[in-house]
Amino acid sequence: MTYTLALLAALLAAQVLAPDAATARTGGIVPLGPGFEWGVATSGFQAEGPPPDSNWSRYIAAGRTDDPYGSGPDFRHRYAEDIANAAAMGVDTFRFSVEWARVQPTPDGWDDAEFAYYDDVVRLIRAHGMRPMITLDHFVVPGWVVDRGGWTTDATIGSWLANAEKVVGRYAGRDVTWITFNEPTVLVQKELTFGGISVAEAPAALDRMVRAHRDAYDLIHRIDPGSRVSSNVSYIPAAMGAVDAMFTDRVRDKLDFVGLDYYYGVSLDNLTAAAALSDAFHDIRPQPDGIYHAALHFARRYPELPIFVVENGMPTDDGAARPDGYTRSDHLRDHVYWLQRAKADGVDVIGYNYWSITDNYEWGSYRNRFGLYTVDVLTDPTLTRRPTDAVAGYREVIAGGGVAADYTPVMPDSVCSLVDPPASCVAPTGS
Repeated sequence: MTYTLALLAALLAAQVLAPDAATARTGGIVPLGPGFEWGVATSGFQAEGPPPDSNWSRYIAAGRTDDPYGSGPDFRHRYAEDIANAAAMGVDTFRFSVEWARVQPTPDGWDDAEFAYYDDVVRLIRAHGMRPMITLDHFVVPGWVVDRGGWTTDATIGSWLANAEKVVGRYAGRDVTWITFNEPTVLVQKELTFGGISVAEAPAALDRMVRAHRDAYDLIHRIDPGSRVSSNVSYIPAAMGAVDAMFTDRVRDKLDFVGLDYYYGVSLDNLTAAAALSDAFHDIRPQPDGIYHAALHFARRYPELPIFVVENGMPTDDGAARPDGYTRSDHLRDHVYWLQRAKADGVDVIGYNYWSITDNYEWGSYRNRFGLYTVDVLTDPTLTRRPTDAVAGYREVIAGGGVAADYTPVMPDSVCSLVDPPASCVAPTGS
């Protein structure tokens, strides 16, 4: 379908759109409020350093990735610095993952030394006045699980839940927010890409993750009552109806909030998201107004659930400045502005995490740099953390509870956003 026909179809569809409180545009912004949670995020495999045996360490060893892993950013030994850097910005939440492959390296053995490391991570996060957000599965399973069939077999559900019970029991009562699966649909896509599962096996693999999440939700609330549980979803513009049907629709009664990961949009004047097909995320032109439309999408689809932005960030090409001059602090402020617009228009947005606290291993390459702090893993043996402009910018945003009422986004509104069509095209944001 041509862009002209697509736009015409969207305009015609708009004629039958019913009025909705969550789509009424005010054109203004409001502060995010004292109860809003500001955070940063990272993950075990991507940041900790040389990994134990797992599906992903095997993909790297087999030469299926662009970059070797090397030392990684070494969060395993430098977590105190990264946690302190986060706290200095004033954040409330520090998201990380307890790597299953690290704490249970064999089917019958738990590693007490690795659990002691995570114990200290949790202790330091709490000592700095922050809340731990712990992910149980961030794309990685132990090598012994791979040998037993991974997500192609029902046995993995029981093994996965045994690890969940062990981890949750250890950190219950620490004011933890729990994430079961990080981006389950992307997890399946990565396993398809790197050979962990076949196309024929993918639907059943996702079914098993649905079952595991549902059981984990009940398990967590039994062991750690009062905690919050979710699974964050990667927002794919123009396709979320299908993506929601794969996982989130099937677990909506086992979620305490919608976990939204938003990185890029699509519009008639911005088709650069095609670069995502080759993981060249640094070549995508950011579309900050898309986070507003993504938030409205979930507010309409799951009105009973608040929304926490579990991941949002801007990649740069190996740390180089963007050719258009758009900076990481511009990106952060623009997205926060649009979250404030969403709140003003009735969306219950409760939190925002920046991905990520440092540059890390982005699933095969160090080229996409997302870090608030730059780390040159491949060229700097000292792994020095160097602040980007967004460190000071984030500190100011947090201190102000958002951007000022007279803030004007650096990136202009998109022309006919297709993030949540047809509504995102035909219902102007009005800025």
